[in-house]
Amino acid sequence: MRHTYLTCIVLVLALLPALNGSAQKAGAVIFPAIDGAAILQHTKVLASDQYEGRFPGTKGEELSIAYIEDQFKKIGLKPGNTDGTYIQKVPMVGITPDPSMTLTLKGAKEEGLLKYLEGFVAWTRREAPTVTLENSPMLFVGYGIRAPEYNWDDYKGIDVHGKTLVMLVNDPPVPDPKDQSKLDPKVFGGDAMTYYGRWTYKYDIGAEKGAAGVLLVHETGPAGYGWNVVQGFGGERFDLVTADKNMNKAAMEGWITLEQAKKLFAQAGRDFDMLKKQAVDRNFQPVPLPVSASITMHVKLHPIQSCNVMGKLEGNDPKLKDEVVIYSAHWDHLGIGKPVNGDKIYHGAIDNAVAVGGIIETARAFIKYPTLPKRSILFLAVTAEEQGLLGSEYYATHPICPLAKTLADINLEGLNVHGKTKDVTIIGLGNSDLDDYIHDAAAAQGRTLRPDPEPEKGMYYRSDHFPFARQGVPALEPDRGIEFIGQPADYGRKIRTDYVANDYHRPSDKVKPDWEMSGGVQDLQLFWMVGYKVANADRYPQWKPGSEFNARRDAQLKAAGVQK
Repeated sequence: MRHTYLTCIVLVLALLPALNGSAQKAGAVIFPAIDGAAILQHTKVLASDQYEGRFPGTKGEELSIAYIEDQFKKIGLKPGNTDGTYIQKVPMVGITPDPSMTLTLKGAKEEGLLKYLEGFVAWTRREAPTVTLENSPMLFVGYGIRAPEYNWDDYKGIDVHGKTLVMLVNDPPVPDPKDQSKLDPKVFGGDAMTYYGRWTYKYDIGAEKGAAGVLLVHETGPAGYGWNVVQGFGGERFDLVTADKNMNKAAMEGWITLEQAKKLFAQAGRDFDMLKKQAVDRNFQPVPLPVSASITMHVKLHPIQSCNVMGKLEGNDPKLKDEVVIYSAHWDHLGIGKPVNGDKIYHGAIDNAVAVGGIIETARAFIKYPTLPKRSILFLAVTAEEQGLLGSEYYATHPICPLAKTLADINLEGLNVHGKTKDVTIIGLGNSDLDDYIHDAAAAQGRTLRPDPEPEKGMYYRSDHFPFARQGVPALEPDRGIEFIGQPADYGRKIRTDYVANDYHRPSDKVKPDWEMSGGVQDLQLFWMVGYKVANADRYPQWKPGSEFNARRDAQLKAAGVQK
């Protein structure tokens, strides 16, 4: 009932002088009531044994899609697709290379044979039963980056067609000229990883330049994870189905261990450590390695039809209702896998069933709110995040609402289940005007914003908001706070560390008896306020000056004749 809505901002305003500052910017809008028990119930259903870990293309997907669609209908959301359905079909293909394959590295005097999962991990995105590299010349291209804004080009105009590129992972750690013990904040974000450091960028730029293969040298520190994680990249990998069957991608993508990389460079008469140091300089020149790579991948293809689920709340302004704000969360997880302590179902309660429950209840809050927003709101539950953000990538490249009329994406990855906090973490803080919206709303709750505590891991490029950002749409990736009310100072860090160590991508990621949903409700009210304000704003949110996504957005809006 409408009279139950909380007057949180009104209470805060009463404590502030003259209705000024950030609380005044929040205006008289009040936070809605959101049902924490309902979120918990959604999570219990989606993370139950019956849903079998919600892997795309399985019974778990069928149940998940049906449940989310049913909830959207019961709430009163309209079908989000223009065909009158709640479903956007996402064609994908699983590609499994034969694990008996080997990688041959042949030099003038010796030949090395690397075993799959031991010395290298490789795959192909091409939809072909057999993919072959035969005596592909190898070339070291440093960090494999071409970034005009930093006057950086690791290719220097060299033709790489047919070659196998060897690259270093992460961004170049360029020293600060004023303090050599620190990184230059003006080049590749200093301590923070840019998209140039992500391995997905490196494979894509290699393919764009016509390389036959791309191998990244694994180093635990720069990668942020051990070789055991890279081994987990083996086996079946999904990709989106494309018209050219991904033949524009490199035939081979993969990783090579540091030990094997050093042997490769020695085989080529080169010193790996010396070349690695040289690669930190923008004057670095590509280094041919007199070694060739050969591999034959026999591939099993497994096409599936997966789905995004979308429900729409139509805006109440006839002139603006064709513009949208998106709330997104991925419904998928890892399905059934290797048993741990006798449990083989990877339930994915935090990752990401609870967030799906969150957007369902956020949608309910919008519909029940006394005044509907001027613009429309699209609630989007996407598939295959765990396979490389495939569902969000598909929507962002096949949008239902034109991206030039999409004001923002607010993406939910997990939700706080341990109580209220004094703060909220924003991954990529400082990227866009959306940070200003959430700053003002957080201030109305008496909370502060906290930047990503580990910017070197590049988390901004690893969740479902990123395909929207890459296409130019301002995107917000909020995370849980760490200053828990009534708890010791280190409580937040401890529960985060415990989750990563014991539950993340494990069967034990289940609903726990000690879950307490007040913090999740607090966060969802905050995210609701951001979306509501953006949907009623006089102007479009913008990227901050210097953002790597600014030019794409400006060109997009200009081409569509949209005034920001």
